[in-house]
Parts: sequence; C-alpha cells; structure tokens
Amino acid sequence: MDRVDELKGRIKEAAGKVTDDKGLEAKGKGQAEGARAGRKVKGAAREVGGVIKQTAGKITGDEVTQVEGQAERLRGKAERTG
Repeated sequence: MDRVDELKGRIKEAAGKVTDDKGLEAKGKGQAEGARAGRKVKGAAREVGGVIKQTAGKITGDEVTQVEGQAERLRGKAERTG
C-alpha cells in the first residue's frame, strides 16, 4: 500500500500546484514522503531479517534457509531503494 499512498500524495501535490492550493500541495507532499519513508523502513527491516536468515543457514549448513534469506535480503533491498 505504501506505493499507492505515495502516488496519491504525489497526485495531491501536483493538484495543489496546478490550482495554487498550498495546503493541498503540502498535504500531498507530506503523504508521499511519509509513505516513502515507511516503505524504506519496511525494506530495511526485511533486508536485515534476510541477512540473519542467510547467516543462520550458513552456520547450520541449511542451503534452503540460506537461499531463502538471500532472497529476502534482496527483496528488502529492492523495497528500500526502489
């Protein structure tokens, strides 16, 4: 939902600029930035969880857990940066 909220915020921000409504522009910008920050936090948490899982797989010799952790880490990185 974060990406949808970010898009909604950007639309509100643009509508505020077009209509010269500073309140709507500011509200939209805040909504978009808040959603983006939330997405980054969730991505970072998923990335850390993946690193932990990947490391646990390496330590225990469980290749499936290791690969799952790597996939989770990469997904988190994509969420955080994208």
